Amino acid sequence: MDSPRTGPARRGPWFTVVCVLLLGLFLIRNGSTDSTGGPPQPGTAVAAQYGSTDSLPPAPDPLPPATPRRITVPSVRVDAPLIPVGLDADGWVNAPPLENNNLAGWYTGAVSPGEQGTSVVVGHVDNTTGPSVFYTLGAVGRGSQVEIVRADGRTAVFTVYGIEVFTKRQFPAAAVYEDGPEPELRIITCGGEYSKRKGYDGNVVVFARLVEIR
Repeated sequence: MDSPRTGPARRGPWFTVVCVLLLGLFLIRNGSTDSTGGPPQPGTAVAAQYGSTDSLPPAPDPLPPATPRRITVPSVRVDAPLIPVGLDADGWVNAPPLENNNLAGWYTGAVSPGEQGTSVVVGHVDNTTGPSVFYTLGAVGRGSQVEIVRADGRTAVFTVYGIEVFTKRQFPAAAVYEDGPEPELRIITCGGEYSKRKGYDGNVVVFARLVEIR
């Protein structure tokens, strides 16, 4: 996936995530028995509900800043270390190294997970060798838990309340990245339709809110 340009939330204007050509999905479709033909995509029962948190319990008090170290999403078997990612010289967010299949990035231009506001985690869906860290992200369901282990020894537990795939042209940056009064998390990877010439045409976005601190 390409990186987002400029930063979200309180430290910069809205941005979108744009996906570049990743050959991994092409190789999977042409050399695998995977019946799905590619990474799972959010179903209509899950999509288009990314704004509703009515079913969630009250959020605990926000945490102070702390560097996140690891992300787990047990329902889709995600368990990966996190590295800080910032902006490059051209103002694009640096995604994690493409060659590492199990590595996600926390965007340092947003709050850390558990703080008040919206934190952002990004990662690749695949690479030239096969599936990457967020290959299964599109299969996550509402009510699933996301755990972020932080450098201060605490674990911020989020509950997913929505997941959607957005095309690049219709990416609702304000809805995705806007800071609110409670700690929120967005997980982003490439998704949507794929072509060898243009790569993916959109992004899968998971919406989650803090529900517990361990």
